[in-house]
Amino acid sequence: MSRTADETRPAELLDAIVAYLVQHGVAELSLRPLAKAVDSSPRVLLYYFGSKENLVATAVTRLRERQRIGFAVLREARYKRHSDICRAIWKQMSAPASEALFRLSLETYSMALRYRERFADYLHSSVEDWLEFLSEPLTRQGASPAEARAYATVVISGFRGFMLDYCASHDRARVDRAVDLWIGSLDQLAPKPSAPPKARKKK
Repeated sequence: MSRTADETRPAELLDAIVAYLVQHGVAELSLRPLAKAVDSSPRVLLYYFGSKENLVATAVTRLRERQRIGFAVLREARYKRHSDICRAIWKQMSAPASEALFRLSLETYSMALRYRERFADYLHSSVEDWLEFLSEPLTRQGASPAEARAYATVVISGFRGFMLDYCASHDRARVDRAVDLWIGSLDQLAPKPSAPPKARKKK
């Protein structure tokens, strides 16, 4: 029984760490109060996660996994227009329960930019995970990978910029109106399916 408990302990700790970071952030993170809050010790945390930086990156990766699950449900709903799914994503992303998660992601992203070598994998996945998530439906419909990724970049940048503005101002009416204007332009920007190759004429 003790062996099973040991094997599940890292996952249990990670969930508790995520909850702590969402509430307290990472700017002034110290292992001692964190360990006390999650009923552990600094030595155990370092044993499982290697370093404080890796602990933070692992915790935010777990958060992003949860977000992907929620957004995957939206994607599978098969919206008729690209703007419709973006509107649904914005509603979920800007919900009150999501604001603390975004602040934590932004805080970690800023730290990763300062310490790029330590957070190289985190920075790569922060971009590539979203690009893959948003471009895959487009390539499935026939768009070229390059055009799909360019469009996904527009969408990612829009979401991040609007969330940054909203978290700073909490001006819901203004930001939501700006999002409506932006989303209204997305269908025109969406890449069109590549033309199928012409059939060769029989001689």
